[in-house]
This record gives sequence, C-alpha cells and structure tokens, in this order.
Amino acid sequence: MAFDKNAAEDQSYGHKPVLLDECLEALAIRPDGIYLDGTLGRAGHSLEIARRLTEGGRLIGVDRDETALAAAEVRLAEFRDRVTLVHSNFSCIHQILDELGLEKIDGMLFDLGVSSPQLDDAERGFSYMNDAPLDMRMDRTAALTAREVVNFWSYEELRRILFEYGEERYAPVIAKNIVREREAAPIETTLRLTEIIKKAMPPAALREKQHPAKRSFQAIRIAVNGELDELEPMMEAAADRLNPGGRLAVISFHSLEDRIIKKTMQRLATGCTCPPEFPVCVCGKQPKMKLVTRKPVVSTAAELEYNPRARSAKLRVAEKV
Repeated sequence: MAFDKNAAEDQSYGHKPVLLDECLEALAIRPDGIYLDGTLGRAGHSLEIARRLTEGGRLIGVDRDETALAAAEVRLAEFRDRVTLVHSNFSCIHQILDELGLEKIDGMLFDLGVSSPQLDDAERGFSYMNDAPLDMRMDRTAALTAREVVNFWSYEELRRILFEYGEERYAPVIAKNIVREREAAPIETTLRLTEIIKKAMPPAALREKQHPAKRSFQAIRIAVNGELDELEPMMEAAADRLNPGGRLAVISFHSLEDRIIKKTMQRLATGCTCPPEFPVCVCGKQPKMKLVTRKPVVSTAAELEYNPRARSAKLRVAEKV
C-alpha cells in the first residue's frame, strides 16, 4: 500500500501517524470487528481504523494522557457512535475489556513512546530544547515526576537508569554531576538539566550529531512513566484477549523496547519452555501467537520525507492462534 501523503500532512492536530498504511494492513481490519488502540495519542491511527468500521464495528481508544483524550473527542467526532474512549494505561487491558463487557476482540495497536504533541508542548517537560518545569509525565495525574527522579533518586539509581534506559556511555559522570549540582540548588527546569548533562560530557561527545542530552532525557522519561515495565504484561494480556486470527501490532522507537517486543512475541509464538535437551515436551505449554513479521517493518523513504520522526520506528506484528 502506498504511503498516504495527505495523512502525513494532517498538521491540524500536531501529529503524523507513524507507519499508518503498514499498521492498517497489519491489523487486517474487518468492518464489523472490535479493535483497541492502546496508545491513542492524537488519534491519527484511530481515525483511519474508525473510517474502516461499519455500524457493527467498534474502536476502543485508550490513553493515560487526558489532553490526548480531549483532542480525540474532537478528531473522532464523526465516528463517535463506534468509538469508546478510556482514560487508562495499556497495561490494564484485562480491566479495560472487563469493564466494557468484552471477552475477546479482533486487533490491538500500540504506538509506544512519547507522542509528537507531547514533545512539542514545552510545558510537559519532555524536550531538552525548550525550558520548562521537569515533569515528563504522560499521565498528569501520576505522582512521580522527572523533578523527583533528578533531585531525590540516589547516584546509583540515576547511573543505572541512564545506562540501562538511555544506553548512555557517560552515565556515571552525568549522574555524579547531577548529584553535585542538586546539592547546591534543586534542579527545577529542563534547560538547567540539559546544561548539567552537557558539562559532564567530554568535548568529543558534544560534537556528535545527536544532542548530548537526548539519551539522558529518554532514560528519565522511561523511568518516570514505567514504560519498559509494562510492555511484557501488555503483550501477555493481548495474547489472552484476542480472538483467533486477531492481530497484535506494536510500534517501538528504540532498541530497548524493540528487544522486549521481539523476545516476548517469540516466546508467545514458541509455547514450550522445556529445556532443549528434553526429548519430549513436559510443560504442556502451547503457542498463543504466530509471528506475522519475522523482521521489523520500517518507514519508507517517502514517509521519512514528510515525517522525519518516523526514522527510528519499528513495527512488529503477531497473530492469535
């Protein structure tokens, strides 16, 4: 399917849905099916799913960001009779479907990470390019903020998350510099944190193409929102709540996410957990899914021309057996 330039250029909502055509193809949408978009964002994917549903079809849009839900109310107004919006986290699939009285559904889509509107809204504190209070919460009702992580987590925890979640090779010296600076005065804003990170890095690192604070900001954001902790439970729940033939499509934006998605899909598609040396299976576990994509689907050159943020996106798809 060709890349939809019109969808990519729909800027009125500040969002360009990533891998849109590929997601729609992956979900194999039936007009009377029931689908869940677990990361609603500005409803770019949801809008196109809803357009393909008839009166008997249903779309459940989930997001933990109330701002995203309010924007989706407007964007999906034309199809509101077939759309249910839910303020929740995608890790709560069982609870969401139970409360809606749905045992099984026909497809689920998850577009991970921070959305373009969240990045572009300086007040949310996700960006290292604009000054704002240190927040980084996707759900503004959540208690933990980036300010608390930066100012109160121990050196050891800061070093760990910078290294593990940000894959930052200068994690020890950056963590040490954060602890030193916060002893003098609390670190309150994104630009002050950015300067502290930059001061800790050698000149060669500052000359790299990638912004010196990118990896650290990613790490802190992941810690604040518990993003990696929720992936495996989400996929387990999806495997339990999909109808046979139902599709699970997951878009990730960095290697940590993609690694978890890949390994979990492979495990769900394998079933048996017996050691390789066992002559016969004794665990009795059967595959729940089959892999639709052996390798991740990535953006075309045409999409990247209109949406550079899609450069790191990877789509993996599995089907319920």
